[in-house]
Amino acid sequence: QVQLVESGGGLVQAGGSLRLSCAASGRNFNSYTMGWFRRAPGKERELREFVAAIRWSDGSTYYADSVKGRFTISRDNAKNTVYLQINSLKPEDTAVYYCNANSQILPWGQGTQVTVSS
Repeated sequence: QVQLVESGGGLVQAGGSLRLSCAASGRNFNSYTMGWFRRAPGKERELREFVAAIRWSDGSTYYADSVKGRFTISRDNAKNTVYLQINSLKPEDTAVYYCNANSQILPWGQGTQVTVSS
């Protein structure tokens, strides 16, 4: 059974950094482009917002305009793990962060909460 487990969130002050991890299990994810998504407070009825993605095959990366230059996605193929380094955090980055295939076809994990105080 496919499982995605996110971790690494927390409460940080504006300008701070966090490193999120997404451990994937249950199948080989080498054929997927994996992504990070987020959902801000009060937007539970909305689709999760795309943040970043990385292709397993060649490491190509893609970012939402709002996070370019601050967030860095990476992966460890051997560990089936995707990371999101988030720097220069802003209060508007406050959200629950999730990983999934970029097509969002895998079962969602519970996410990891990132809270940025001003």
